[in-house]
Amino acid sequence: MRARPRAAPRRLLLGPALCAGLAGPGPARAETLVVSLSFNRLAVTSTYSGSSVAVFGAIERDAQAAARAGASDVVVTIRGPRQALTVREKEALGPVWVNRGQQKFADVPAFLAVLSSRDLASVADEATRRRLRLGLGAIVASPDLTLAAPETDDPFRDALLRLRRRERLFVENEAGVQFLSPAVFRSTVSLPATAPVGAYDVEVVLLAGGVPLARRSERFDLVKTGFEQRMAVFARDWSAAYGVATGLLALLSGWLASQIFRRD
Repeated sequence: MRARPRAAPRRLLLGPALCAGLAGPGPARAETLVVSLSFNRLAVTSTYSGSSVAVFGAIERDAQAAARAGASDVVVTIRGPRQALTVREKEALGPVWVNRGQQKFADVPAFLAVLSSRDLASVADEATRRRLRLGLGAIVASPDLTLAAPETDDPFRDALLRLRRRERLFVENEAGVQFLSPAVFRSTVSLPATAPVGAYDVEVVLLAGGVPLARRSERFDLVKTGFEQRMAVFARDWSAAYGVATGLLALLSGWLASQIFRRD
């Protein structure tokens, strides 16, 4: 009697998702950020001459994570309300100046401040800075700033950066973040009187050895109050009545001036 051949053993194949599930949950993030602002809402009146906002932060580390050998770096970026603008290049043609070329920017922060714990070139390499939008140069060179793709040497982007820096609306301080302890830091940003009202986004990025570890976002608002705010709301919601009132006021002022300064 001939013996029957033994069947080959079956192999059980596990998919990647099942293997990951059997391996247990992934490790928790070793660092997290806790960020607080000195205020969340600032009232702007007719006597407003500028202010400053302080950013406080703490680094919380997982107790089971091994301590890192190198020091941590922090980059704080504050972006004001977005606006569309056009940068034009002018050329002298005799006694007059004419527009030679222009570049339209669709989404530019009206105010932009970047503060870091040390120079950005030491915080991360250029590729990482561009990817994370760290620094004025990386933000201005980002492709989403304009509808056209950025060029290697774009004079209009350079002009935008130069003009906004001159107006103190674009600020970069590579010593603007101070560590009060290895896990607590503080940063202060000055807001000029020309900073527009609206919502301001605050982004804090924690890095170590050029690698991003954690990110946290907060927001504060600059709002008009008092008589200026009431007039702005009236002009926006009752534009026709505001125009008639402005015209009548101009006529009344002209009549009063003619009565006061007339010659008999």
